[in-house]
Amino acid sequence: MRFADIVIPDTPAARGALEVATAYCSPALLNHSVRAYLFAAAYGAMNGVAFDDELLYVASMMHDIGLVKEFDSHTVPFEEAGGHVAWVFAAGAGWPVERRVRASEIVVRHMWDRVDPEEDPEGFLLELSTALDISGRRPEDFPAELRAEVLRHYPRLGIGPEFTACFVDQAERKPDSIAARFVRAGAAERIAANPLDR
Repeated sequence: MRFADIVIPDTPAARGALEVATAYCSPALLNHSVRAYLFAAAYGAMNGVAFDDELLYVASMMHDIGLVKEFDSHTVPFEEAGGHVAWVFAAGAGWPVERRVRASEIVVRHMWDRVDPEEDPEGFLLELSTALDISGRRPEDFPAELRAEVLRHYPRLGIGPEFTACFVDQAERKPDSIAARFVRAGAAERIAANPLDR
């Protein structure tokens, strides 16, 4: 699997999701969102996990949108806020209700400890890819040259410290959130030790 082998959907919804992420995310968070899709799609292709590339791409672009100030919620965790944004975006894209719900579910589930690939292949792939990109989990599941190519095209731009600051902020304001649990469990140390930053 090489970078050039990864299929990036070219649909109005996919282009629109990238436009939204570009408009609202910092450069580091935008590149993280793109890498999340690339790693997820690559893993799915390499391991025979059938997935809907447009659905996965849209969810990847939206999965951290709840961390940006314009969409941050003081009442729900960032992944739930992002899920609501994904649902609204999908409605604007003309998706049927069931597909809007799926986009929202994938965004919410990327923060779960584990997602069943049989029940939700897109959620499984996004949880796996974001864990790799943020905390460096299971890099051995991805060929070294593929990792290097993805990082050359979409560099990290200091995502580790930026993401840690976001999680600490979420934890302080939303102590019952999954982000708060991650912070208490040492997320900052894992993020700082991410092998992708070496």
